[in-house]
Amino acid sequence: MDKTTIETKYQAEIKQADVDHHTPTAGAMIGHIMANLAIEQRKLQQMEWYATSMTSLAFKNILADLLVENGVLLERTAQRLLDEGEVIPTTTAEYQEYGMLTEDARIKYWTPAMMTTELVADYRTANLFVTRAIKLAQKENRLALANELIDLLGRNQHQIRVLQSLLNLTPQDGLEEDDD
Repeated sequence: MDKTTIETKYQAEIKQADVDHHTPTAGAMIGHIMANLAIEQRKLQQMEWYATSMTSLAFKNILADLLVENGVLLERTAQRLLDEGEVIPTTTAEYQEYGMLTEDARIKYWTPAMMTTELVADYRTANLFVTRAIKLAQKENRLALANELIDLLGRNQHQIRVLQSLLNLTPQDGLEEDDD
């Protein structure tokens, strides 16, 4: 394939991504999920490298397990999107554009409790995109994609429960109640 053909294909991809994000599709929403998973991978690694305290060994083991699971979920999500004929985000620039999780180099100095609180917030943020993507996939009659997302939602909810228990909280603690 020559450079002109590659550039033409890439420009078509950019144009389609813009259309998909202005009229959200399941594929576009899952691009956000993938970006969040990629950012979370870096955050988990940073936390695992730097977690310190008397309980850091147990916490590091939890982080190591989360790292493995997150990597598997990122790969499964990518493969499912490719199965569906979607173009997936693959560059740091795309992850920064589509991701809604934040990074902070200061995390290395946080306590395990602070790191855990951050992870819970990340899973909750991720679930906003997952639930939206489930609805879009169902609306688009993309059932395999919807099922994959439902599994992801369940895994995220499980991790919220586990992490909240480390903080002696229930899974619902910290959620703001709707006054309406």
